[in-house]
Amino acid sequence: MSNENIFKEIDEELRTDRMRALWRRLAPFVIGGAFAIVALVAVNEGWSWYSNSQSSASSTELYAALDAAEAGDLAGAQAQLDTLAADGSGGYPVLAEFRKAALLAEEGDAAGAVAAYDALANAQSNPRLRELALLLAANILVDSGTLADVEARISTLATDDAPLRRVARELIGLAQYKAGDYAAAEASFEAVLNDPLAQSGIRNRMAYYLAQMLSEGATTPAEPAQAAAEAIDSIVEGDAAPAAEPAATPAAEPAAEPAAEQ
Repeated sequence: MSNENIFKEIDEELRTDRMRALWRRLAPFVIGGAFAIVALVAVNEGWSWYSNSQSSASSTELYAALDAAEAGDLAGAQAQLDTLAADGSGGYPVLAEFRKAALLAEEGDAAGAVAAYDALANAQSNPRLRELALLLAANILVDSGTLADVEARISTLATDDAPLRRVARELIGLAQYKAGDYAAAEASFEAVLNDPLAQSGIRNRMAYYLAQMLSEGATTPAEPAQAAAEAIDSIVEGDAAPAAEPAATPAAEPAAEPAAEQ
């Protein structure tokens, strides 16, 4: 065997020994990292399964509470919602809190319902849920509270750039009408009616309110009261905004004079 071959074999043996030594040093870290990856995947999958199963259970509990409320068992529904609010997963506890507040309103406890909605609004980090809670509280206060109570909750939602401005202005207008501030109520209703993004349903309600105020003499009439009453009937029966007045029919042109007899 040549010296060159001997040196090659020795070199290969040395490289093999070095690789074995390197593997002995790194093997625990490589194997540990592999186990860690497998464990993380297993934990993630297990958590996903657990979350889905918990959400499914919470959904079932919520529907059971809604069914109980629909059947008239308000006390049973309230108890189920209390359990769901305390132990539910995902967004179901918040839904349970909203439904609990609605149940208080259905039971005639307006003050309790308003307090529940106020607590929800103060606890929410989601701005849309907070605004919804404030609107629902204001909706109750239109009947049971004062104009100041309503404005304290939703005046900031009635600005031109607020997404819920139309509903907020409607509620404020109703509270103003109840308080006897008819000019302010008319302005609130007209602001909604003139909103280019207002849908037909809310436009119809604004037209109804304005027509009703006109028929009562609460606003300066722009047309006879009988016309306002007819507008209300048209909205109720046809579920549509009052039709615009037809354009005036031009007067018939006088017939051409007969040609002079030759």
